Amino acid sequence: MAKPISVLLVDDHAMFRAGIRALLESEGHVEVVGEGATGDEAVDLVRELKPDVVVMDLSMPGSNGLEATRRIAALGLETHVLVLTVHAEEEYLVPVVEAGASGYLTKTSADTDLLEAIRIVARGQVFLPPKATTLLLKRYKEADAETEAGLKDLSSREQEVLALTAEGFSSREIGKKLFISPKTVDTYRSRIMDKLGLSHRSELVRFALKVGLLKEV
Repeated sequence: MAKPISVLLVDDHAMFRAGIRALLESEGHVEVVGEGATGDEAVDLVRELKPDVVVMDLSMPGSNGLEATRRIAALGLETHVLVLTVHAEEEYLVPVVEAGASGYLTKTSADTDLLEAIRIVARGQVFLPPKATTLLLKRYKEADAETEAGLKDLSSREQEVLALTAEGFSSREIGKKLFISPKTVDTYRSRIMDKLGLSHRSELVRFALKVGLLKEV
């Protein structure tokens, strides 16, 4: 049996953390390995525990969730941040994605979407509701010259793999669509990230949005 997904909960409301812990642990295959109430605590606990996923609130005393997300991304660990907040996407989505988060979810959707969002970001994919994707498309409508040049460095097959990765498909799913093996998909993805100078899959999403490889639905 695969090991459970390790999750760190970061929110300044203890009762809310208790409710989320109960929700996650009742579903199985998720283990809450720690809790924090501030952004600074989040960064310290990530260094110590190296969880698969951090479920991060934005509005907290001291160092907020946005700054903590930025600092966690800079650590270069295999930890993915899923922002869970009361704020609507229009307010914070772009800063959160640019800070290096792998997902954005409002607390009103936690009861139905949180577990699936955790599973998605734990796989190294990105969880963005359709409304969020629309907002990002508007933000990155114009690609700068450097980004355009980066796209031209990619082969047509690499562009296909990039687009499907940004859309959230796994290596196995991409392989089926393109009639290649998952290992070959991983090789393409590694080559793409080397060419573009990227280190996280969330950065691939931002690049794909900038150059128009992701289409609004």
